[in-house]
Amino acid sequence: MAWEDRTPFEALEIQFGLKENDVREIMRREMKSSSFRMWRERVGGRKTKHLSLRSDDINRFKSKNQ
Repeated sequence: MAWEDRTPFEALEIQFGLKENDVREIMRREMKSSSFRMWRERVGGRKTKHLSLRSDDINRFKSKNQ
């Protein structure tokens, strides 16, 4: 879920109890260093990964199929 751009860090915290720093550490440990750097660059400041930056029109964080 952390790899998915539309899943906010807050959703990961609600579902798994992992704060953004915890997710970052897991991703750093489990990914190749180049993939981790690309992921960090991609999600850094991304509106969809941080609820505080998201538009108020978007009020969901899980698929309708779940």
